[in-house]
Amino acid sequence: MNRVIRIADRPAVPWKNGGGTTREIAVFPPDAGMDDFVWRLSMARVEQAGAFSTFDGVDRVLAVLEGRLRLSGAGIDVTLDGDSAPFGFDGGTKIAGEPLAGPVVDLNAMARRGRCGVAMERLAAGTAVAGGDAVFLIALEPQRIGADELGRLDGLRVAAPVTTGGAALVARFTLEGSTRR
Repeated sequence: MNRVIRIADRPAVPWKNGGGTTREIAVFPPDAGMDDFVWRLSMARVEQAGAFSTFDGVDRVLAVLEGRLRLSGAGIDVTLDGDSAPFGFDGGTKIAGEPLAGPVVDLNAMARRGRCGVAMERLAAGTAVAGGDAVFLIALEPQRIGADELGRLDGLRVAAPVTTGGAALVARFTLEGSTRR
C-alpha cells in the first residue's frame, strides 16, 4: 500500500555546523543512524556555504528543489538548480556546497555501496511509476496521485504503481540481490 509522507510532519534537525537543517524522510533499517543506514532519503535547507559531511562507502544523489547550489572540490565544480538533473557523487568525496543568492532546499538520497543501489530522476505530470520496496515520489507541485492529495514537497512511498499528477522527483533504492525495483 502506498503511504503519504507529509514534509511538515518531518522535524527539521539543525546541522552541527549551523549551516542548515535536515528533515529525514525515510531510512533503512528503520531507526538507523548516520553510521549504520543501508539507505537514507532526506531533504535539507542549506543556508550558508560549508563542507558537506563525508560518508565513506556511500553513493549520494542530490537534486535541488529550490534555489541554486554550487558544489566544488575533488574534481567537482557544478552549479545545480530546480531544473538540473539529479547529481550523483561519491559520499566520501570532500566537497563544499555554496548557496547562490539565498537558501537552497535539496533532496538527498544515500545508499551504502555494495549493499544498495540508488537512482533519482525528475518526472513530468502523467508519468507512470512502478512500485517497489523503497520507491519514493516527492511532489514538486501540489498534485493528486490516485486517492492521495500531495502538497508541494510532500512525499509518497510507492508500493503499488501510480501516475504522477504533476512534476515530481522519484528516488529508488534497490537492495543488492533484490529482484524488486
